[in-house]
Amino acid sequence: MSVASTARVVIDLDVPGPTISRHLYGHFAEHLGRCIYGGFYVGEDSPIPNEGGIRLDVVEALRALDIPNLRWPGGCFADEYHWKDGIGPKADRPSMVNTHWGNVEENNHFGTHEFMALCELLGAAPYVNGNVGSGTVREMSEWVEYLTRDGDSPMVRERKANGRDEPWKIPFWGIGNETWGCGGNMRADAYADLARQYATFLRDHGDNKLYRIAAGASDDDLAWTEALLKAVSCLGCERGPKNLFQAISFHYYTVAGTWDHKGSATDFGLDEYYATIRKAQDIDRVIRGHSALMDAYDPERKLGLVLDEWGTWWDVEPGTNPGFLYQQNAMRDALVASLHFDVFHKHAERLVMANIAQTVNVLQAMLLTDDEGGLVRTPTYHVFEMNKGHHDATAVPVHVVEQPTYESMELVSASASVKDGRALVSVSNLDPTAPLDVVLDLRGADVREPAGRLLTATNPQSFNTAGDPGAVAPAPLSVEPEPRGLRVTLPPHSFATVSLVL
Repeated sequence: MSVASTARVVIDLDVPGPTISRHLYGHFAEHLGRCIYGGFYVGEDSPIPNEGGIRLDVVEALRALDIPNLRWPGGCFADEYHWKDGIGPKADRPSMVNTHWGNVEENNHFGTHEFMALCELLGAAPYVNGNVGSGTVREMSEWVEYLTRDGDSPMVRERKANGRDEPWKIPFWGIGNETWGCGGNMRADAYADLARQYATFLRDHGDNKLYRIAAGASDDDLAWTEALLKAVSCLGCERGPKNLFQAISFHYYTVAGTWDHKGSATDFGLDEYYATIRKAQDIDRVIRGHSALMDAYDPERKLGLVLDEWGTWWDVEPGTNPGFLYQQNAMRDALVASLHFDVFHKHAERLVMANIAQTVNVLQAMLLTDDEGGLVRTPTYHVFEMNKGHHDATAVPVHVVEQPTYESMELVSASASVKDGRALVSVSNLDPTAPLDVVLDLRGADVREPAGRLLTATNPQSFNTAGDPGAVAPAPLSVEPEPRGLRVTLPPHSFATVSLVL
């Protein structure tokens, strides 16, 4: 093993920053591959334990993450999904062709009621993504009414006839998805007008208040974001933005290669590893760009920024359907997640939600399942679990003042928060070959009872399987006192948390 590098991380525990919304740890479930069917939903006749067809071991595993929200039904699928085909007796529901993902036929057995039952089992807030690309304003408006209205109306009567008397609470609503691409191949100004129109008819029924999210840019397409901002505000306005939609989204995927040849999730060398980390770190620049533009049009920050698709994207596993986007999940993916969260925490005043793509069996999944009842928690799952203490906590300033680099790329990532008399520090050693001695230079508060946890593996390519589910799993980490605060030693390619009592 290489000689250990050193780092010093200064943490100002008494300087409160923005609240880290728990919704930055959100999830995404699309009708894609085996995310819904075979992942979340196995049907009521399955020998795998289920409730109403919803797979209970998946629910149990995700509840351990305190999953805050779940986005559904897409993704690209959202803009070809017609919600009325997914309600009523299952035997009467028409089938459909999922043209985006594998050209497979779906029976619509997982629809609105099943999704809401899943959210209730998870204790997660529903984030429903409506159909702009092939739908209508009326169709989306009636879906909101069906879900959230009480009293008596055509949609309420239909919901009650389908077995649900009380309306549901729907906090988050997406107005289309990737409308610059699979959601309609629209121009920015054309979609901006549609976003205003749709938002107008997405009513607040009773005490349900929708947080309407306009479908935003790909990566750093600031022109798209500006078109949406111009639709509700203007530079130098004394008034705030028109209260039509409350947030603007964007999508950002970490791809080390090209879109045609993304590379393997588990078979990669050091060059590909470093390219991955560099690409993941660039999320900071992208968020800063969108935030600066939003600050110009919305200086009081009434509009939220939502990253409702993020994660790694590799070539599918050999022998699997290329339209199902099934990929393995290695220690490298876990580090992509850990450094993303550090960036999210830094931008928590403007960034209000993020949704990893996706929750089960697709892209950078939390869980991988099989049809025989097997379930594997991925390395990325463990990062989410280890970081739970940041949910709704107050971010505090973190400065990495000494650290190793590789070709000008920083190899240490860190963030910290305080809540309820406790602090949580997260730190990643992104160096794939050398250990790291880290001094946590704690300032502004006395601390006690430090407890460390470590996530690492034999190499960055390591991953969990049904035969070896603990190949990458958290373990205790020794935390030593140091004149400036505390000291930890991190192996190569590792992620750690240190919890403290203040």
